[in-house]
Amino acid sequence: SYLPRSVDNRIYFFSSLLLAQETSPFAGEVLAIQKKYDTLWDASRETTVFAGSSSIRIWHDLQEKFPGHQIVNAGFGGSQASDLLTYTNELILRYKPKKVFIYEGDNDISAGKDSKVIISDILQIISKIRAQNSAVKVVLIAAKPSIARWKLKRDYKRLNRKFRRLSRKDADVLYADIWKPMLNGRKVKQDIFIEDGLHMNAKGYEIWYN
Repeated sequence: SYLPRSVDNRIYFFSSLLLAQETSPFAGEVLAIQKKYDTLWDASRETTVFAGSSSIRIWHDLQEKFPGHQIVNAGFGGSQASDLLTYTNELILRYKPKKVFIYEGDNDISAGKDSKVIISDILQIISKIRAQNSAVKVVLIAAKPSIARWKLKRDYKRLNRKFRRLSRKDADVLYADIWKPMLNGRKVKQDIFIEDGLHMNAKGYEIWYN
């Protein structure tokens, strides 16, 4: 017997979506995050999720920095906003957060994406979060300056201006400006990064925390 075309199309869509996630370079890392918090996460406690790329992933003392809060570190290295959009259910909605910090845009700009595309992905992520809980506060962390990507500073600053404008239009979207505190005058501070000039050391993360 044959399935109705509409049912057949739905099966094809969901099969394609599942296949895309399974073949994603991030599938294993996302699964590892889920397994980690299967044992750590307490569903009865209010949760704050930090999501985004490697600058979040390697912020190893996040929970210790905020001892009065239940923190889920859902960072996955190398990700772009479109990747977080793909895994919003697995990395954010799964934990029913009251507040979500997002750090994306760094790798997107480096990959040559236009800031409008990045903002579109971020807006879709926020929409999915609010579909679950309209009261969630979303904090957009500014794309950071770095030694390795300093030549792209104008593109990062353009994206950050869009983040700021987005926060001004929406009372439940906040903007964390970590760009200015990471500068020494008009140049990026040199002593807040590890050897690759991209990822931060403890001094860099102290700036973010403050």
